[in-house]
Amino acid sequence: MSLRTFLARVEEKGEILRIKEEVSTNFEIPYIMKAFDANGPILLFENVEGTKTKIVANVCGTRKRICEALNVEPEGLYQKLLEAWRNPLKPKIIEDGAVKEVVEEPDLLRIPILTHFERDAGPYITSAVVHAKSLDGTIENVSIHRLQLLDERHLAIRLVPRHLYKLWQMAKEAEVDLDVAISVGVHPAVMLAASSPVPFGVNEFEVANTLLSGKLQLVKCKYVDAYAPADAELVLEGRISASKEVPEGPLVDITGTYDIERKQPVVEVVNVMRRGEYIYQALLPSGAEHRLLMGLPHEAAIYEAVSRVVPKVKAVNLSVGGGGWLHAIISIEKQLDGDGKNALLAAFAAHPSLKHAVVVDTDIDVFNMADVEWAIATRFQAAEDLIIIKNVRGSTLDSSANQETGLTSKMGLDATKPLTKPAEKFERARIPASRRVEELTRKLLGH
Repeated sequence: MSLRTFLARVEEKGEILRIKEEVSTNFEIPYIMKAFDANGPILLFENVEGTKTKIVANVCGTRKRICEALNVEPEGLYQKLLEAWRNPLKPKIIEDGAVKEVVEEPDLLRIPILTHFERDAGPYITSAVVHAKSLDGTIENVSIHRLQLLDERHLAIRLVPRHLYKLWQMAKEAEVDLDVAISVGVHPAVMLAASSPVPFGVNEFEVANTLLSGKLQLVKCKYVDAYAPADAELVLEGRISASKEVPEGPLVDITGTYDIERKQPVVEVVNVMRRGEYIYQALLPSGAEHRLLMGLPHEAAIYEAVSRVVPKVKAVNLSVGGGGWLHAIISIEKQLDGDGKNALLAAFAAHPSLKHAVVVDTDIDVFNMADVEWAIATRFQAAEDLIIIKNVRGSTLDSSANQETGLTSKMGLDATKPLTKPAEKFERARIPASRRVEELTRKLLGH
């Protein structure tokens, strides 16, 4: 179950746009990626300046494609993710795989790594799935991290204080470097699993294997104690230094603004495994693919948490305007006044980076912002339905927050219908129509 098998599957449905004109990795490819960002096709750049390597982008750029990759209908997506989190399945370890076709000395400058935005610190690998283990081998973690190109053999890795950061801290305390496998070009299920907010100690490769019905296979790296998907396009074997740190950033992140420069650890790349003619997978920071891969697993977490405190959750949307990360709209079926506020508190607990949340009734489309705004206009009273939480942990990606500590203020809006008033006060006016006039109207609209 590889990136290539998925690409072949969606190409049969006409979902790949092949770009044959010569383009540069320096701004040109990212510019085209951004132009096709909203519900666009997968982009395959076949003529990249200075290299024979092709670049693929926007693989997970729509919910529909993610559902297709997981063989699930949209209404079953959250449940499929939640079941995989609860029932991780160990992948098979094999001796050889497509990614071992070429094993060579590192030269990162030969990889077509993109420079995305004008004030980025330089070229960045943005689709890297990183595997690492604790020193005693009992804990494994797989997560996605941005990697800044430094030179032929070195990268700077951004470690948000989560699971890989914890493994690195444990290695640092023991004064040893942390072995990692950095995989580029993997099946969407692996990307989604690596983005999932599972507890520390759950191996996300096992989550991916459940999503892939037991078909994920891994290979062990040659020089480091780490694993990678056997059918990956490219794997960099490396070690995160316990002592060397460099300034990393700025880079545009999910909000579409520049993240700050920080001291981050250096990765020394000691070996490269790859397919003979590998495809480099690119991901546009702040693009639809970025928002979906980061946001969808947290939508599922919010869905599960809110489902524990209200009778029914219909839908969750980490909205485009909130960068797919900071804003949530949640539609619920409520039984009692107060259910909306409980839903808000559950959402904030489930997704600590969440800044603003709106709870609406099931008749509101959480993906239609005009619909959501109408609910706020007609069903929300600030004096009664507003929750403000001050000085709590939020996201360092929020430019208005403290980007070192992540401290922020959060706001929740209960825009559900108050049960103290007649339900008809909140009904939308409708015009009755016969079938004849419905058909006539459709004809007129279609000219």
